[in-house]
Amino acid sequence: MFSHVMIGSNDLARSKAFYDALFAATGGSPGKEDPRGRLIYAHRGGRLMISKPIDGNPATGANGGTIGFAVESPEEAKAWHDAGVANGGTAIEDPPGERQGPSGRLYLAYLRDPDGNKLCALNRLTD
Repeated sequence: MFSHVMIGSNDLARSKAFYDALFAATGGSPGKEDPRGRLIYAHRGGRLMISKPIDGNPATGANGGTIGFAVESPEEAKAWHDAGVANGGTAIEDPPGERQGPSGRLYLAYLRDPDGNKLCALNRLTD
């Protein structure tokens, strides 16, 4: 359904350090900078792009928005969360762990990136 997700950043070098660590924790590669100065991450069929806002205004996190990252195991979700906290992210909501949702058992970990964007690592647990 989606081709990519684009978020804004006020400090691309800080964002690169943060997102490089998140992607490394899930087996991904560091971000690459395109000719326009945007960071591009491609992993497991998805694409995340990070850019300074083109309107010149400061980047802000979406109020009510969350970007979800599919992970392959609870251990990978925990490594993702730990890498984010160690690289400028903020742990939010409940600690990483199992939750019962309408669609079954989930392992979730939540962070805010250094620009305030809300992120979630999600693994669907099987019985």
